[in-house]
Amino acid sequence: MQIISSKDNEIIKNIRKLKEKKYRDIENSYIIEGIKLIKEAIEEKAVIKQIVMCEEFSDEEIDKDTMFEIARQNLVYVTKNVFNAITDVKTPQGIIAVVEKKHNEDANYKEDIIIALDDIQDPGNLGTILRTIDSANLKQIIVSKNTVDVYNPKVVRSTMGAIFRINVVEAEKLKDELENAKKHGYKVMVTSLDSKKNIYNVDYNKKVIVIGNEAKGVSKEIKEIADEKVIIPMLGKTESLNASVATSIMVYEYVRRKISK
Repeated sequence: MQIISSKDNEIIKNIRKLKEKKYRDIENSYIIEGIKLIKEAIEEKAVIKQIVMCEEFSDEEIDKDTMFEIARQNLVYVTKNVFNAITDVKTPQGIIAVVEKKHNEDANYKEDIIIALDDIQDPGNLGTILRTIDSANLKQIIVSKNTVDVYNPKVVRSTMGAIFRINVVEAEKLKDELENAKKHGYKVMVTSLDSKKNIYNVDYNKKVIVIGNEAKGVSKEIKEIADEKVIIPMLGKTESLNASVATSIMVYEYVRRKISK
C-alpha cells in the first residue's frame, strides 16, 4: 500500500486548492469530509472523483458494504501530517472525498413552495436552510448570485447530506428569476417587519418565499415586486430572527398544513 507523505504531491495540492471558490468553479468539484457525508454521497450516487484516507483512519465503525464501496473508488492513503494539511475541521475523522458538482437544473414549477435566498452570507445559515428544505421533502432552492457558495466546506458540512438531494438554482439576477416564477403562477412572498399580515394567515400554495440577508433583510428591489409581505409574530422583545430559524418556521408552517390535510 503506497502512502503519500509529501504535501507537494499533485493530488494533495489540487485538493487544497478546492478550499477556494474559484478553484471549485474551475474544477467543477468540491470537498466533503467525514464518513457520514461520504456514505451519503455513495448512497445518493454522487460522482466521487477521489477519496483520501489517513493512514491512521479506523474503519471499525464503518459497515462492510460502505467500506467496499470506498475501496472501489479512486482511493489513496496519506500520512497524518499530509491529512492535517487538507482537512478543514479541528477533529478530523481521517477521510476526505472530492465530489463532482451536480448539474443544477432550472427551477421546477410543480412544487407548492420554493425558498429563495437574497444574499445570505453565513455558511451555517445556508447549510441549515438546505437541511430544513430537505427535511420537508422540498427538492430545490433559488439563491442569488451574492449568496455564499453552496459548495463552501462549512456549508457542505452543515447540510448533513442534504446537498446531494437539493437542486440549487443559482440566479444571475434574483429579480429576473422571481419574475419568471410569477409567469408560472407563483406569488412572491417576503418577510418584512413593516407588515401587519403574519405567516399564519396566508396560504402556502404556489409561493416563492424570499429570505433576506442577515443584516439588511430582503433587498428593496425584491420587496418592490413582492405580492405579499409577512411578519413572523414574536411575543418577546427580540425584533428579528436568524435567517435559518425564520426559514424553518415558515417551512414548517407549510409542513403543518400539508400533513393536516
